[in-house]
Formats: sequence, C-alpha cells, structure tokens
Amino acid sequence: MPAEPRAATEPPAPTPYDRWERTAWAGRGPAYADTYAVACGYAAGPLLDAAGVGPGTRVLDVGTGPGTVAALALERGARVTAVDAEPSMVELAAARVPGAEVRAAILPDLPFPAGAFDAVIANFLINHVGRPAAGVAELARVTRPGGRVALSVWPQPAGAMQQLWYDVLAAAGLTMPADIPTVAEAENFARTPDGFAALLRSAGLDRVDCRRLDWVLRVDPERWWRGSLHGFGALGRAMRPLPETARAAVKRHYDRLAAGHLAADGSLALPTSALVATGMVPAG
Repeated sequence: MPAEPRAATEPPAPTPYDRWERTAWAGRGPAYADTYAVACGYAAGPLLDAAGVGPGTRVLDVGTGPGTVAALALERGARVTAVDAEPSMVELAAARVPGAEVRAAILPDLPFPAGAFDAVIANFLINHVGRPAAGVAELARVTRPGGRVALSVWPQPAGAMQQLWYDVLAAAGLTMPADIPTVAEAENFARTPDGFAALLRSAGLDRVDCRRLDWVLRVDPERWWRGSLHGFGALGRAMRPLPETARAAVKRHYDRLAAGHLAADGSLALPTSALVATGMVPAG
C-alpha cells in the first residue's frame, strides 16, 4: 500500500542553488534519458546491493530521473516508490516503471511519515540540492530504524569522463558563467570517500561505508555531445548562452579531443568513477 503522507509543514525556503537547479532541469527529462542517463545508471545495481534490496523490500528512490533505479528494484521483487522534483522526470518514470508508485517531491521535504521505508536510494542526487546535510537527514528520517540509506556522487578530482568536458572548455577558451550559484561553503562537503562518509554521519547515520566504483563508460560520441547541447555538465552550462556558430566551433574541439578516447568500434571509452556511500538508521 502507498505510504500515507506526513502532516503538512512549511517547506524550507529553497536556496539560490536549488532555484537554479529547478530552472536548469525544467522540461529536460527526455533529453537526460537520451544522453547522461547512460552514465548515471551504472551505479543503480551497486546502490541496491549496498542497501540490501531484495524481494519485499520497501524502497524509496529519490531523484528517480527516468526510473532506472526504480525499474531495477522492481526486478528484484521490491515494493517501490519513486519521486523526483522535475515533472518531466516523473512522467518518464511513471511510464517506464508502471509497477512503482511515482510522484513529485523535492528534498528536503518528502511527503512520507518517519520510518516508512526499509531502504532509501538517491543516485547522483545529493549534488543537485542546496543543503546536502538536510537532504541526507530527510532521507534518513523516512527510513525505518535498522534500514539503510544509499547514495552516489561524482568524486573530485574529476575522472576522465568529466575531464573531457574540462579539456574542451579550455581548448575553446570558455569559462563557466559567473551568475551560476553554487552550494554555500558552510553547506557543502568534500567529494572524497572521507568527505562523503562524513556527510552521512552528520545526518545521524550509523555503520557508514563509502567505496569507490570504477568502470569504463562506453557511449556513442554524438549521443554524449547531445548532452552538452541540452545544457548538461560543465561544458553544457558554459555553452548555454552561445549562438549556434560558436557551438559549432566548440564541437570541432570536442571531436578532436574525443578522438583520443575512441574504441575500435567508434564508441567513446571513458574511465569513470563514482562514490557509493551507505549508512544505517540507528535502532534506538
């Protein structure tokens, strides 16, 4: 049965970073599913493993995007609820994962009572919220005592996947727009195993573990380029204000630099890493 929502409370005011994220992702669900979702989806299985998800597990997938984690959890026999802040993502996930309960919700104000789920998953979500610690605390709130929260984030320093974009930026002489807000320093955390683990502990989670996940992303180079055209990633953010002629010039730099990462079949082969962290809600 769907979890009953908790009593209505006044949601916290969004930060400038939160407001920018909502605008940046508005209507871009299909574009994300066609491009960057191929990279983010790799961590879905390891996250579910880390949270111990199996038959009958009550799972909440927060920031579900096109429903990658939710679909895999359903295949494992879990009872799945999935939420996302972006309506176009909710629409995609609902269509892709009809066996899940899918609805709109925004961290750090989830519409569920305390302890409603056995496992809560947030795949590459916490880097999109303006108050990461408050976000993790909310994930922990809706997890039952003894249940697990599992999250992923891109590490720093950047791996080859992200570095390609930075190399293209430098080659094209582009810089990030100065008006893009960032997470306030007092609210932020280090994208390292120790820094990510400390974020989970700050939310009151116990038995925290953080591990590095390494793989080689293989993707069609034109598909990967389309992600930047839709404004995703560092290069996409820098290209948003550019006219079409300037974007064509950036594309030439991309083609030249991407050529050094092509596999024999013509696909991009980019060594990629993520941090996967888990923690348990204390029993008492």
